Order: sequence, then C-alpha cells, then structure tokens
Amino acid sequence: MLVAGAVAALFLVSCGTQGIGDLQRESRSVDLDNAQSERAELKMGAGELNLTGGADALVEGDFAYNVADWKPEVNYDVTGDAGELSVEQGSGEDVPVGGEVRNEWDLRLNDDVPIDLSVEMGAGESDLDLDSLTLTGLDLQMGAGKTTVDLTGDYDRDLSATIEGGVGEATVRLPSAVGVKVNAEGGLGTINAQGLQREGDAYVNDAYGDSDVTLDVDVRGGWAGSTSR
Repeated sequence: MLVAGAVAALFLVSCGTQGIGDLQRESRSVDLDNAQSERAELKMGAGELNLTGGADALVEGDFAYNVADWKPEVNYDVTGDAGELSVEQGSGEDVPVGGEVRNEWDLRLNDDVPIDLSVEMGAGESDLDLDSLTLTGLDLQMGAGKTTVDLTGDYDRDLSATIEGGVGEATVRLPSAVGVKVNAEGGLGTINAQGLQREGDAYVNDAYGDSDVTLDVDVRGGWAGSTSR
C-alpha cells in the first residue's frame, strides 16, 4: 500500500451562504450502446466521490447536491466501437465551498469493458475502488483533500497509472502477484517504502521483473508528506 500525505492546509473557503438550497437527489444510468472500449472522464470541483465497479450499464450513478449550479452533467458519445463518457460537476460562481455544502457522487462502472479512466478532483475526498475494472489506463489529478485508490485487481495487460496531487493525502493499494514499479517525485517529502525495494530512483515489489504483466505507477507533485507501503 502506497501512501502519500501532507499536513493538511485549510482548503475549504466560504464565500457566504448564497447558493445553498435544498438537497437534491438524482440517479443516472448510461448504456454501453455496443461500445467495445471506453474513455471515461470524471471531473468534480469539490465534494465526495465514491467510485467502484459492478454496473450492468456503462455507468450507474447516484448524486446528491445542495448547490443548484453543481448539478452534474453526464454526456456520452460512441464513434465506431469506442465510447467516450464524461461526468462533470456543473459550475457556478459565488457559491460557498464549505459549511453546509453537500456534493456527493456514488458511481459504478462496468467491469467488463476496457476503460481508460481519468479523474480530476478539486477539494474533497474520493474513494476509488478500481480492483474489479478492466483498466487500460489511469490518470488521477488531486487538488486538496484525501484519496484512496485500490489497484489490487487482476491484470492481463500492462497498465500505466499517473497520480498527481496538490495538498492532501493519497493511499494507493497495489497488487502483490503482479509486478509493480512506483516512481515518486515532486514535493513528497520523506519516502518510507515498506514492502517495496529501492531500484534506482524507483520502488518495486517482489514480483517485478518476473510477472508477465507490469503495473507502472507515477506519483507526482505537491504533497509535502510521506510515502509508505
């Protein structure tokens, strides 16, 4: 398990009370529409994101928010046999980020279709349980907050994952039966890689170099904390 952390800075800034209304709840579902591969992009400016597999459709989501302008926008297009999904927080000006604001996404993706996944988080918390997905790529960008990423799934092909952060904490769960190589750089501070071995500028597990499949993880950027396994 890889952990990158920082002494948390105050990242919730109140801009007044205007904009907060009644809690709205809605559910959305998007079918695959015969796509054989997917590019999925999730963008949340502030809030709580829970992502896992298990959807019968391409994506199934439950949303709760009390800032009307943050109503999520879900778009999906298929070109040939390739689909492109985007789920994005609506934008609003002069709304508070803190206090009684709520913005919660519970999303489930299809396990079977190959997915190149991009997640962009601003301020908040995210729990990305990706171990059952058929990932072909992962690009995670964090702002200020806390993120847990589970990559302990079975892989039949090499996978490259990039995790880039600001001020916050990231916990990445890694497989043991699949070769893993971790490159950590940028303001991460002290690195304590328990369970991984140093190899040059990287950290690897016991299966690295022996397994048919390799998981390459690049951890970059602005944490001022520690990394451990």
